[in-house]
Amino acid sequence: MHIDDTIAAISTPAGHGGIGIVRLSGRDSVKIADRIFRSPKKKKVKETPSQRILYGHIVNPSTGEIIDEALISVMKAPNTYTKEDIVEINCHGGAISLRRILELVLSKGARPARPGEFTQRAFLNGRIDLAQAEAVLDVVNSLTVQSQKTAVQQLRGRLSGKIEAIRDEIMELAAFIEAYIDFQEEDIESLALGDMKKRALNIKKSLEKLIESSRYGLILREGLRTAIIGRPNVGKSSLLNALLENDRAIVTEIPGTTRDVIEDYLNIQGLPIKIMDTAGIRDVEDIAEKEGVKRSLESMEDADMVLLILDGSEVLHETDRELIKKSACQNTILVINKSDLPQKIKFAVTDLPPPPVNGKKEDFHIVKISAKKETGLDKLKNKIAETAAGSRTAHGTDTVTNIRHVHALEKTLVSINSFISEVTNNTPPEFLSVELREALDATGEILGLTSPDDILNKIFSNFCIGK
Repeated sequence: MHIDDTIAAISTPAGHGGIGIVRLSGRDSVKIADRIFRSPKKKKVKETPSQRILYGHIVNPSTGEIIDEALISVMKAPNTYTKEDIVEINCHGGAISLRRILELVLSKGARPARPGEFTQRAFLNGRIDLAQAEAVLDVVNSLTVQSQKTAVQQLRGRLSGKIEAIRDEIMELAAFIEAYIDFQEEDIESLALGDMKKRALNIKKSLEKLIESSRYGLILREGLRTAIIGRPNVGKSSLLNALLENDRAIVTEIPGTTRDVIEDYLNIQGLPIKIMDTAGIRDVEDIAEKEGVKRSLESMEDADMVLLILDGSEVLHETDRELIKKSACQNTILVINKSDLPQKIKFAVTDLPPPPVNGKKEDFHIVKISAKKETGLDKLKNKIAETAAGSRTAHGTDTVTNIRHVHALEKTLVSINSFISEVTNNTPPEFLSVELREALDATGEILGLTSPDDILNKIFSNFCIGK
């Protein structure tokens, strides 16, 4: 990648707004800004100290036409986001003004920035590591306050610091092995082998803790796909509306009203929950409703969690029993709706198969609610959060939220486990360092120390243009 040129892009969302920003980064940013900026007091961008703002107008120098009133933010290298000269043109937020200013900037020597290129330059110029760069996108895409807080912690380098500490431990272990090889004749074999294994076990413990945190972290970043499943008219759409506190889904007494999957997001105790209301499951002939039933079953299979709605005012139907069996492989909460009515539902021992997670009885949850009266919803939300979070770590501390990081940590753990096994089996020390090099490479992928260009390009292509 060439990083000696100057890039420019609109950094604010499309549409109308009070303020819009055209951002430049690169060696000619200040020069280009001076060509198109006119200050009433004749001030020049190049003569302005860093971290200052100038008032004036953006002018087409070829015609003298004033394009817009503007504030120019001047940030000079190296104390900037990209460690390059940065100029931000703050103008009115209309699409026409922004587009004309960007076209003018490009005509004076800048080139259009690629998606994520400003953040990519920050990474390539050493201001942030790759994990911090990815956290920038997580801050932008945060679904809840808790996910935003976690992303900010990672942007500040909390996770990177933990990975660097693990890498330091691995490198110290590698150095220890080299010293052991050099001094084998000193008869310290038993002490050395014991110390190697102890160090490796400590590294393993740190890796396992981070990998375990990803169960909660991935929910924070991506949201928990939660499907509301059940027969027609058991109250699925009513529950969705009650949870969202909005009439998102149509509710009628006519079976088959919901024909497709309706999706929305909930914030439950800081967890982003992607809730999906599905068509009622029954045997039907109508083509549209049959397709809806098919999609409902697919949603249940793909979901991270299932809210299986049962009508407490009716006896348990055969379809209910079938759905309970189908959902037994999921994180399932049985939601007994219509608790405000006389209860007729009863469960036999055979109606509730053992839950899949180690066969623990407590993993199969039952909550009674009335979606119509909006009672029991707090208990349901608590149960959703409890089931989703599992053994979550403390909020915002050393939480892995990126599946790429999880895979790299898992590769590291495989190498460390192999190292421990080889030490236990008295493998000659000359061969032990191979596993440690692989562990270092894997952790280096997280920080961008050993990531190939195609991986980097793929990561930054997910960013919006202008970030």
